[in-house]
Amino acid sequence: MKLGLGLYRHLLTRENFRFARQCGATHLVAHLVDYFRGEPANPQGDQPTGGDRGWGLAGDPKQLWTTEELVNLRNAAADEGLTLEAIENFDPAHWHDILIDGPQWSRHIENIKTTVRRLGEAAVPTMGYNFSIAGVCGRVTGPFARGQAYAVGMDGPYDTPMPQGMAWNMVIDPNSSGEAAPRATPAQLWDRLRRFLDEVIPVAEEAGVRLALHPDDPPMEYMRGQPRLVYRPELYQKVLDLRPSPANQLEFCVGTIAEMPNADVYAATEQYASEGKIAYVHLRNVTGKAPYYKETFIDDGDIDVPRVLAILRMAGFDGVIIPDHAPQMSCGAPWHAGMAYAMGYLQAAIDTCRKASESEGPLA
Repeated sequence: MKLGLGLYRHLLTRENFRFARQCGATHLVAHLVDYFRGEPANPQGDQPTGGDRGWGLAGDPKQLWTTEELVNLRNAAADEGLTLEAIENFDPAHWHDILIDGPQWSRHIENIKTTVRRLGEAAVPTMGYNFSIAGVCGRVTGPFARGQAYAVGMDGPYDTPMPQGMAWNMVIDPNSSGEAAPRATPAQLWDRLRRFLDEVIPVAEEAGVRLALHPDDPPMEYMRGQPRLVYRPELYQKVLDLRPSPANQLEFCVGTIAEMPNADVYAATEQYASEGKIAYVHLRNVTGKAPYYKETFIDDGDIDVPRVLAILRMAGFDGVIIPDHAPQMSCGAPWHAGMAYAMGYLQAAIDTCRKASESEGPLA
């Protein structure tokens, strides 16, 4: 197993690449969608919560990521000793009508195909994505973690209807009336995913790129009046069965799965790792279940992290693991300190797994 670090667009700097290597990372997961337009945010943070109008404006619908941009990012990471493992999250400006089944569906599906081809040309092996109408929403931030460190959580259902002009919790049409958007049915959302996979998976196979789906976060059956796809662990299997392919894989988020009511995070990890369907792993810790949960330090929640890593090892998973987020610590660099703590813990735990595997003995 390999340790990586996920960096949002505003954090993709040489200094943060060096920070990643100093923490022991060998791989990078890069977000090229900037969530912070329109919402006040800690400039060093990585987890906006989004109000009724979401995280801010989507990007330029005419400006797809270029092969040159992706190659430059890959090379900049390589210059600091990092392998670019994945790009995470399509900009909703480029594909929102796939999610809401709008009039630009054909153009947007071509956008995604072009993007996947360019990832292949740039030798970036994985594209993580979240197929969600409402996106990540309904979360709160507060001094929830040990020592009153600031972390993300959820404090009850979030039922405010999503207005028109939004998708994926970002504004796609700032001139919209703001009236409530039409509600999709679960069957309609699953059919949209099926059409998406039928169109894009063959392109991904040809390009040598894996599409890796993130579960719904928070894992609720409905958010903002819109249905969700993967809010229970077994629904991941439904996604895989829609279009069986080496290119149809999972962005396996341990924290989100642990937040799912009545979910067994260890059984889910064993199932999907044994199937060889995990492209890469998000690993954080939490207490509680949706819609009432709080994120914690990596060593201080309901999840037995070494047990998860042991299951991954026994199943033969040899991919990248990143701490998707971490509580911010009380110092001059709160994001960096919190992430360094998580990275150090994971580096030690992965090393323990490796040594156990080499000796074929039990984990300490």
